[in-house]
Amino acid sequence: MKYSSITGRPASVTTDCLVTTLKAAHDVGKQLGVDDYLRDALRDFTDKLGKAVVLPLPARKRIRRLMIIGTGKPQLGSADFKKAMQGAAGLLRSANFRTAVLHLDAFDVAEADSHHRTRLATTVLSAALYRFDAPKQAEESPSTLNRIALLVDGRSRASATRAIRYANALDAGMAFTRDLGNTPPNVCNPTYLARQARTLARAERTRCRVIDEKAIDELGMGAFMSVTRGSDTPGKLIVVDYRGGKRGEPPIALIGKGITFDTGGISLKPGAAMDEMKFDMCGAAAVLGCAKAVIEARLPINLVAIVAAAENMPSGKASRPGDVVKSLSGQTIEILNTDAEGRLVLCDAITYAARYQPKVVIDVATLTGACIIALGSHASGLFSNDDGLATDLTAAGEYVGDRAWRLPIWDDYQSALKSNFADMANVGGREAGSIVAACFLSRFAKQVPWAHLDIAGTAFTGGAAKGASGRPVPLLFQYVLNQI
Repeated sequence: MKYSSITGRPASVTTDCLVTTLKAAHDVGKQLGVDDYLRDALRDFTDKLGKAVVLPLPARKRIRRLMIIGTGKPQLGSADFKKAMQGAAGLLRSANFRTAVLHLDAFDVAEADSHHRTRLATTVLSAALYRFDAPKQAEESPSTLNRIALLVDGRSRASATRAIRYANALDAGMAFTRDLGNTPPNVCNPTYLARQARTLARAERTRCRVIDEKAIDELGMGAFMSVTRGSDTPGKLIVVDYRGGKRGEPPIALIGKGITFDTGGISLKPGAAMDEMKFDMCGAAAVLGCAKAVIEARLPINLVAIVAAAENMPSGKASRPGDVVKSLSGQTIEILNTDAEGRLVLCDAITYAARYQPKVVIDVATLTGACIIALGSHASGLFSNDDGLATDLTAAGEYVGDRAWRLPIWDDYQSALKSNFADMANVGGREAGSIVAACFLSRFAKQVPWAHLDIAGTAFTGGAAKGASGRPVPLLFQYVLNQI
C-alpha cells in the first residue's frame, strides 16, 4: 500500500471512496446537496464503534461512495481508533475501489496529534490490507486498491507528510516481513533468506555479508553448528549493515532467529500443526523487515541486522539430547532438548554481534510456546538487562499499537539451567519456560544493554486466517525512530 497526504475540504476531493465519521458525512452531504439522501439512507445506521457502511452517491459527484465508520462517542482513545480503522480496512479490502481518501481530521483521538493519528491509522491499514501473492492459480478476491490518501488540515500537512514517509517505509518493511514468513519452507530456506537480504544491500550505505557453514564452524560457533548440522540445507549467518548515521557511531544491533523449518530435531514435535513451524523464522523476517523500513526511510542512524538462519531437522548428523557443545563465547552447553534450538543459534549470534560494538542488542525470536500461554497473541514478551532499553521498547510499542509486556529475568530463575556436565543446560523444567529461555540468552549479553522479544504469540496467526502478522516490525521501527 502507498500513502500520501492531501489538504482541502472533504467535499472537494475526487475519489472512489471517502472514509469518514457520521457527523462529518452529514457535513459533506450538505456541501454536495445530498444530505436528505444520506439521512434517509442512514436511518437505521447506529453510530457505534465497529459499525461501518458504504453508501453510493448520486452520479456526477466527485466522491463516488461514502464509507461511514461508527465511533460511538465524540473522542476516541488510541485503542478505539485502531478498531475504527480495522472496520474501515475490512470494507476497503472487500470492495473494488481504485482510490480511497481517509478523512483523518474527522476522527478526534485523545492525546494524538496529526502525526500520531497518521501513524496509528496507516499501521492498522497496512496490516489489514496486505495480500500474499500465494502460489495459487487465481486470486479469490482481487482488489485494485493500492493507494490511500489521508486528508488533513493544511496547518498539520508538514507533520502528516513526515508521518506518511515513515508509513510508506513501515508498509514496505512489514510486507517484506510477511512475504518471507508466508513463503513455503521448501522455498524459504537459509539460502533464500540470504538472497532476500542481499536485495537490501542494493541501497546506498548498505552492505550484506553472508557467512557460510564452513566459516561459522571455523569461527567457533558450536551452538549454531549443533542445530544446522542436522539438515542437508546449509545454514547461514546473514549480516545487513546499514550506515546512515555518523561515521564511528555505535549501531543498533537487531538479531533474528531464522529457523526456516523446525521439526524439533531428535526431540521431534507432534505432527499436528507442524506446518506452522515454517513461521519459526519470523524473528529473522522481522529484523530484515525493520532494516528495510529503516533503509527506505533513509534514517540517519547506523543499524546492523543479523540473522541466524538454519533448519532444525532429524538426521544421523543431528544433535542428540545429552550432547555438549561449545559456544562462540567459550561457554559450554548441554543439549537436553533439541527442540530448544532457537536459543542455540541466537546465543552465538549475540556473541558475534559484539564485534560491531553496538550500543544496544535486541534479539527477536519465536522462542517459546510458554510465551503464548502467558501472554496470548496480544503482546510480545519483553526481557531485558537494562531498564532504560526496556522502557524505550515498551513506549515504542504503545505508540504504534504493537505492544510488548516485560517479564523478569531475576537471578532466581538462573538455577533452572544448572547442568552436571556443562556450564549450562539449554532448557530447565516446566516452570517459567519463557523466562528461563531469556535467562539462557542473557548469559551471552552481559557486556551490553540487551533485550529479547519473544514473538511466539504475535508473529503469526493460525486457523482460517493463518499467516505472518509482520509484528514486531512496527515496534522495532518506532524504537529506531525514537533514537534519532
